[in-house]
Amino acid sequence: MKLAFLAAANSIHSIRWIQYFSDRGHSVVWISLAPASPEASELIKKTAYYEISPSPLADINGRKALLNILPAVRDVKKILKKEHPDVLHIHSAGTYGLIGMLSGFHPRIVTPWGSDILLASSLFKKILIEYIVSTADALTCDGENTSKALQEFGADTQKISIIRFGTDVKKFEFPPRIQSTNSVIRVLSLRNIEPVYNIETLIAAAEIVHKENTNVHFQIAGDGSERKKLETLVQEKNLQDVVVFSGRYTPIALPQMFGSANIYVSTSLSDSGLSASTAEAMAAGLPVVVSDSGDNREWIKEERGGFVFPCGNAQALAEDILFLVAHPETRRQFGEYNKNLIGEKNNYWKEMEKMERIYSEIRA
Repeated sequence: MKLAFLAAANSIHSIRWIQYFSDRGHSVVWISLAPASPEASELIKKTAYYEISPSPLADINGRKALLNILPAVRDVKKILKKEHPDVLHIHSAGTYGLIGMLSGFHPRIVTPWGSDILLASSLFKKILIEYIVSTADALTCDGENTSKALQEFGADTQKISIIRFGTDVKKFEFPPRIQSTNSVIRVLSLRNIEPVYNIETLIAAAEIVHKENTNVHFQIAGDGSERKKLETLVQEKNLQDVVVFSGRYTPIALPQMFGSANIYVSTSLSDSGLSASTAEAMAAGLPVVVSDSGDNREWIKEERGGFVFPCGNAQALAEDILFLVAHPETRRQFGEYNKNLIGEKNNYWKEMEKMERIYSEIRA
């Protein structure tokens, strides 16, 4: 098949998705509204790649965004007419979804990523999403939480399929961890440093934990608009020796990062289903402490794989971390449970096989 993706080339989710279908031998057309990240460079060489410029995302909240939408639609139409794919798959129901809808191409699949529909607040955005959703030929999403939101926007339930982004479980096979109460315990966060991921709550929890146990260190990976502000906050709290901002990371670095961590934390205020980073941490055999967002409560079973704490509640997060720090055998048992669960129910290879069947059915 010839598959066209309207998807961000600076997102690891797009890269992993497109990589699978390129490796499977499908002809891939890749259209991005954002400049490609370095991680996408090798994959781009294997596709018919187009970057839309000027992009509506260059000034997402300003006049230029509106001015650039129609030229972007025109360019996407030209590309689709030239390439003539069997299917157009749009990743995100926001700006990407709008441009894909206005292109008029069919068959068209839309995959919301979570915040694009879960956090849509204005009436204008809600009306746009209703049109984007209602005109799609098929919809996929990463979990029940987003599936329900799609139905609230008027989506036909017969068009919705849950296709999880999945975890490449083969990447995270480690020897058993040494569990100890004496050595430094490392807590890892992989969410971007943006308001929706609420890293400030993690820093507040780190302050509470540090007062109880100075042997717990926190690694905040990723980058974002709030990094400078939060680095200043860490210094003001005199936590710079135990809270480290390690910056952007590559998929290649993940196994080593998980291998040196003891506990994984996510403080996100909104998730589509189970976030990719949480699933990867579970696949790597880590116990997890995650906020009550997305489908986390369906995946993280209390007293089995970790803890789910109320969004924004630093005290509850700190107490859960301190419990796991004090109970190394529980950490081991939780990690083993998580590893088996992801291997059975969130396997990247199985999810992409399901998606491939949808492409075959919709093109017919």
